[in-house]
Amino acid sequence: MVKLHTNYGIITIELDAEKAPTTVKNFLEYVNSGFYYKTIFHRVVDGFVIQGGGYNYSYGTVSMSSIAKMVPKNTNPPIKNEAANGLKNDKYTIAMARPSAPHSATSQFFINLKDNNSLNFTSADKKGYGYCVFGKVVGGTEVVDAISKVAVGERYGLENVPLEEVVLKKVEEVQ
Repeated sequence: MVKLHTNYGIITIELDAEKAPTTVKNFLEYVNSGFYYKTIFHRVVDGFVIQGGGYNYSYGTVSMSSIAKMVPKNTNPPIKNEAANGLKNDKYTIAMARPSAPHSATSQFFINLKDNNSLNFTSADKKGYGYCVFGKVVGGTEVVDAISKVAVGERYGLENVPLEEVVLKKVEEVQ
């Protein structure tokens, strides 16, 4: 199990190492190294997903006003996509985010806000590979729901970025 301590509350995740061993190992390496400390949920699409685990905010000053920009974190190499494990992108499951290449996930993850059948594995090609589910929320669904309702806009060249910070203050493995 893993606890995500956010500025909105705590989300408890039960991991499925039996069905997604490589993905869980990868995620726990990031968790136990402290990688996720002060990373942000950088993408929130109400009714779809909340996504985080890849960016920090960097602060500076310009003309006496404080500004922030999203800074990508350096990650470990990509892992093999285990989306064919039988787990589905159902509401409150956690899955690995990735670019378009099927085996390109590193540190970013998302929590499904509904049953997202279009994200499930259907075939072993670029279009059908899907996104690997590796656990589910077992506590703090109200926190997930609260994050899903934050105001978003276009910032830093990205869409659906929260206009107020949603920060992972601490991520820890628990028994």
